[in-house]
Amino acid sequence: MTRYSRHIVLQDIGQEGQNKLSQAKVLVIGAGGLGCPVLQYLAAAGVGTIRIVDFDVVDISNLQRQILFGTSSLGINKALAAKERLEDLNSTITIEAFPVQLTSKNAIKLFYDFDIIVDGTDNFATRYLINDAAIMCDKPIVYGAIYKFEGQVSVFNYNNGPSYRCLFPFMPNEGSVANCSEVGVLGVLPGIIGTMMANEVVKIILGFEHVLSGKLLCYNSKTVEITTLKIKKNQREFDELLKQKNKGINEYKSELCSTPIKEISSKEVLLMDNIQFIDVRDIYEEPRFDLETCIQIPLYELENRIEDIDTSKTSIVFCQSGMRSKFAVEILNKHNITNCYSLKGGLHSIIEALK
Repeated sequence: MTRYSRHIVLQDIGQEGQNKLSQAKVLVIGAGGLGCPVLQYLAAAGVGTIRIVDFDVVDISNLQRQILFGTSSLGINKALAAKERLEDLNSTITIEAFPVQLTSKNAIKLFYDFDIIVDGTDNFATRYLINDAAIMCDKPIVYGAIYKFEGQVSVFNYNNGPSYRCLFPFMPNEGSVANCSEVGVLGVLPGIIGTMMANEVVKIILGFEHVLSGKLLCYNSKTVEITTLKIKKNQREFDELLKQKNKGINEYKSELCSTPIKEISSKEVLLMDNIQFIDVRDIYEEPRFDLETCIQIPLYELENRIEDIDTSKTSIVFCQSGMRSKFAVEILNKHNITNCYSLKGGLHSIIEALK
């Protein structure tokens, strides 16, 4: 097969591996910035059946990064526009377009017959829904996320590995994390992260080792730094979801915390007394922040180390950029520790303030 000859001549793929790709069925949720490169490379690789779920339409602001579309696609549903473009790229595979919104009522039905779920969405409610439905259907998830100049990639629920809820146990408060339309995103970043996601899909199909299960790959496009964080499985999350397996998935609504996330600037921190810093980054992340008043508890360990926190002090929680610290504050709030703040701008903001 000339089309896939560059795959077939690879010793680790060959005709047998190409056959695995042609027999695979992959469901891609979201045909936006991440979904576009995922879809292009999976279609080009010869993945036999690709299902696209997206209810949105192509807008001119999408064309800065969603390169599957052009001006002729404006106003057309993304799933339908993507199907037309991908069928031109590879007419030998099956591409299904579902121009619908993923909900708790259709998730299991959409997931059931597919091998791998790709999460290319941009909102937390849908990510939690995808996670829970995938666990109930016993499907692995290839996950990606982007924010300004940074991106993340991981694989969840793979070979009994950690899930999305193991990394982020609680849904953030509505509006607590800005989306791309509010803060912007570098145009090439979704292409980089989406291509990494497609790579993980191919690795899973071919049975390669070193799948990003139990790991969160973090990429910074400005510094070209890649950090890999470990994710610890929380068996309780799985057990609770599996209890519902025979009942079907419940209607998912935003599980918002009753306590708003409190944020604080580095300048305000410098004016405070009786504080402790909590570093929720992984132990391998740089630069280090060595102060007597600072303790390090990686985010995935936080729930199991609540007793390490001195509740007589005000806790200033920080991470690299200020995203994980918001989740950490929510976890602390769930454990009735409310005298805590997420540091705006992350570690670098306090380093600059201390200069």
